[in-house]
Amino acid sequence: MEEKFRILSTIKSPQDLKSLSEDEITELCAEIREKLIEVVSVNGGHLASNLGIVELTVALHKSFNCPKDSMVWDVGHQSYVHKMLTGRFDKIDTIRKKDGLAGFPKRSESDFDAFNAGHSSTSISAAYGIARAKQLSGDDSYTIAIIGDGSMTGGLAYEGLNNAGRFKKNFIVILNDNKMSISNNVGAMAMNLSHMRLKPVYLRTKRRTEIILSHIPLIGNFFKKVLKKSKSKLKNIIYKNTLFDFLGYTYIGPVDGHDLDELQNALEVAKKETGPVLVHVVTKKGKGYEPAEEHPKEFHGIGKFDVDTGEPLSSKKGFSYIFGNHLCNLAAKDKKICAITAAMTLGTGLSEFSKRFKPRFFDVGIAEEHAITFACGLATKGIIPFFAVYSTFLQRGFDQLVHDAAIQKLHVVLCVDRAGIVGDDGETHQGLFDVSMLNTIPETTIFSPCYFDELKQSMSAAAYMYDGLVAVRYPRGGELYKPEDFNKYSINFSLYGEEGTDISIVTYGRLFSYACKAKERLEKEGMSVNVIKLCRIKPIDSKAVQLASESKMIFFFEESLVAGGIGESFGYELKKTGKSFFYKIHGIKDSFVRHETVDEALAEFKLDDDGMIEVVKEYL
Repeated sequence: MEEKFRILSTIKSPQDLKSLSEDEITELCAEIREKLIEVVSVNGGHLASNLGIVELTVALHKSFNCPKDSMVWDVGHQSYVHKMLTGRFDKIDTIRKKDGLAGFPKRSESDFDAFNAGHSSTSISAAYGIARAKQLSGDDSYTIAIIGDGSMTGGLAYEGLNNAGRFKKNFIVILNDNKMSISNNVGAMAMNLSHMRLKPVYLRTKRRTEIILSHIPLIGNFFKKVLKKSKSKLKNIIYKNTLFDFLGYTYIGPVDGHDLDELQNALEVAKKETGPVLVHVVTKKGKGYEPAEEHPKEFHGIGKFDVDTGEPLSSKKGFSYIFGNHLCNLAAKDKKICAITAAMTLGTGLSEFSKRFKPRFFDVGIAEEHAITFACGLATKGIIPFFAVYSTFLQRGFDQLVHDAAIQKLHVVLCVDRAGIVGDDGETHQGLFDVSMLNTIPETTIFSPCYFDELKQSMSAAAYMYDGLVAVRYPRGGELYKPEDFNKYSINFSLYGEEGTDISIVTYGRLFSYACKAKERLEKEGMSVNVIKLCRIKPIDSKAVQLASESKMIFFFEESLVAGGIGESFGYELKKTGKSFFYKIHGIKDSFVRHETVDEALAEFKLDDDGMIEVVKEYL
């Protein structure tokens, strides 16, 4: 490895960058890109964003002294380069693997990771808190927030900008502008940044004027001071003041994010300013790898792929694809159906819908709270909005779900993608909270299908059979095992096996596939087992409860938090039957699920067929 990555392998800390020549830095950037492509092609992960930020990350670590200077990465999916340069190159092949490096910044992993991340728009608020804490302790080191233009579509970013604009000491925001988040950026902010990208004349004029004045004897410095005091007027002549100026920031940019000299100069200027600074850096997502440059959306987050062709090694159609396809079918028949996404058109399967039904497709940017309330506004006028959102990101809109949707009894359909364990993205992305969250909201209906046909039925039911807030949740990936003799299932619940068995396994979602395998294996050992499969998990069908109560031992398995989950609700309903039985709930207890594959996580938490059998036998 050392021969292949001659310079990169010698970087044990950012200090090692400071002694490199320009040619060596250029070679280092090339080696970083080569290593990124090699690792992500095997492990999967976020490629395009990391390829685009190579020079910027190198420049940041050359200009600042981390970890004393604190770097806060927004979302953090672009921190692979940062990890390589902060003593973790020898472990980079383990990224996103069990017991390996996390795919996002992690304070417990390294002192160089100033703040954990995974969701967008948090960096400025977190960095401002860090900067204020430093001020309180007399620490005058720098604090730098690195945020993408996509994350700038999130409201939290502006809350942070607004508050930090009053801070006067060593606070720098780096705006990494690659013209997109995961999908193309939308809204007024994207238009504003586009305007600024087209007007680099201001910065060039300012630089040239200052250079000329500095060479004029006696009066040059005087005029420089005059120029500095009147710079806002100069800006107004060349282009409108930016939002950042109004919020109290010294705006520097646009800066070529792939020109190391220009980056270094901009950062050095930023370090000398007395108030908060925003450095606007323009980069190209996927830089240096042609497939990623041409298809940055596909290479934002990607599974294993062929390096030579860029083609993914797995092309199985999953729940997201089925969801998007069926929503198109529904929309073709009903003009009231609209689709909403929060910058996740491709990830949620809405690409085809966005093309076929453009007037009824709304990408609101990374703004889940706004998406929900916007959907509620649509619903007041008889529109049927389908909001497709990853489970982990739905967490951000809890207040809107309660206050704007449920209380008003507005008919909004939540399509909760990546529900349950998602695997190697780790704690920040596991979809383990949506059930407990939605289960607490009165008069909410929740479906959790296991198979594609059930997903379609649930979506149709959500649109036309129920009022109010309705959620349809489904996992990452595709269908799993389906017994040959299980072909009749209901939108409410289904029974696999005979009634009145000694053991009843109750579950929902994809765990039904594992429960069926567990049933078959336990029966081979002479046990009497049935499986009750819930599709509508809220409200629970009373017939399903009655059916379970006929068994002597009832085991409830759920791929979600036990606290506030469906197992607790089911147990409460069982108690009301007055019958005598043993009841055990097994799910995710009071813990977060680390980064590992889905199979590894299910096995660890005893939610696969092996684990279910172990749990059942433990109590026999």
